[in-house]
Amino acid sequence: MAKSIFELVDQLPADNMTVKTLRALDFVVPGQWENIIGFDNTIRIVTGFDDEDLIQQVGERAIALYNDKSQGYQRAMWLYQTVDSFDSALGAAALANKVGDSIPLLGFLNRVTPKPDKAQTIDLAIKVVVELLAFCQINGIPGDSIGDFVGSLADYGGESLMRLAALVCIDGLLPLGPDFLQKVLDTINNLSTGELEANPVFGGISSMIPGGNTGSKLGFIGEAVGSVSGWMGDFVADRGLSPELIMNNLKGFLDFSDDKLDYVAAFLDMTTNYYEHTGTQTLARRLLERAMAEI
Repeated sequence: MAKSIFELVDQLPADNMTVKTLRALDFVVPGQWENIIGFDNTIRIVTGFDDEDLIQQVGERAIALYNDKSQGYQRAMWLYQTVDSFDSALGAAALANKVGDSIPLLGFLNRVTPKPDKAQTIDLAIKVVVELLAFCQINGIPGDSIGDFVGSLADYGGESLMRLAALVCIDGLLPLGPDFLQKVLDTINNLSTGELEANPVFGGISSMIPGGNTGSKLGFIGEAVGSVSGWMGDFVADRGLSPELIMNNLKGFLDFSDDKLDYVAAFLDMTTNYYEHTGTQTLARRLLERAMAEI
């Protein structure tokens, strides 16, 4: 049985590789993200109230909304979890004794294999689509509402903005370089349906992507990525982001040499689940805001 929303929020880690990485990326969206964990604690922060009876009422209403399968909250959570579930070769166990130290990447290099650029570009494109689909599920609108999603990006903040910052940095700039957006667009525009079907991340979520066949789903992916490319380009330019700047900030907890960008990206891909972590926090916030308004 799937976990309840209070279990998911209660089990969010206070400190692990994902949290360290997101904290290192705070310079991209300063002060936007706080690692809020614990269901009751999240209720207090989102509502601004400490009254125990009120916390109980809000919590119960949020749980009921999440459990109502006519709503899209469980499908949104599934999307956040699924897109992160294909990259866990190292796992938490390998790093269990390392979270308090500066982690020497050299010791993991023989267990890390950077993805080919084509696979990386497809993964990034599908994560964009997952963000769009989850937005539609949370807001109860059709899954092909690209215009509504793009229009909402100007209002993104908190854990949602941090998720997209991590997407740009970890899945874009680090593994693919400064021209990552053009690489993604070129790859998607020239991709065959067979190549898309061979991608395991696409296979995991293809049932949720609008389109009656792989060709139409590929068209939807291209339209979605093209629609957010302007926002992403401005995001990078406005903040002066570069692979070197990101690497300098990651050196607060990762020990590596500057010529290992693709290995750092692969290492973070396999040892973090920032979509699931921040997605759980986004979902909890939206549920609690709605629950507070309804009681």
